[in-house]
Amino acid sequence: MARGRKAGFRMSDEHRVKIQNSNILNALIEHVEGKREMSSTQVTAGVSLLKKVLPDLQSHSHEGTGDNGALLIQQIERVIVKDTDKNT
Repeated sequence: MARGRKAGFRMSDEHRVKIQNSNILNALIEHVEGKREMSSTQVTAGVSLLKKVLPDLQSHSHEGTGDNGALLIQQIERVIVKDTDKNT
């Protein structure tokens, strides 16, 4: 059984960018964990690059009235929670 990609395969540019971004994030995580030494300039550059590609974690809400005059409220919120389930 043949393994690997067929000759002429080209990864999409979007996928290549995702890999590059994950490498930046992994480097910063390793620095925080003490596994990689980085200068303050490198850390600042890494954080700045991530801010360009990752969404900010913030709440957004939109309010208005519907067709019948009733108040409509829609809210989108991202919340990061710590997994407290010790069984997984």
